[in-house]
Amino acid sequence: MGGANASRTPEQGADTVVWLATLPDNGPTSGFFRDRQPIPW
Repeated sequence: MGGANASRTPEQGADTVVWLATLPDNGPTSGFFRDRQPIPW
């Protein structure tokens, strides 16, 4: 989404999503994350 003007590679864009999807049962729940860090909403 952004083509040649995208600020991130597909791998960078998917990193946090994959990290969250594969967290152990005692990982963080709910919230919004970017670069594996919680962000305010």
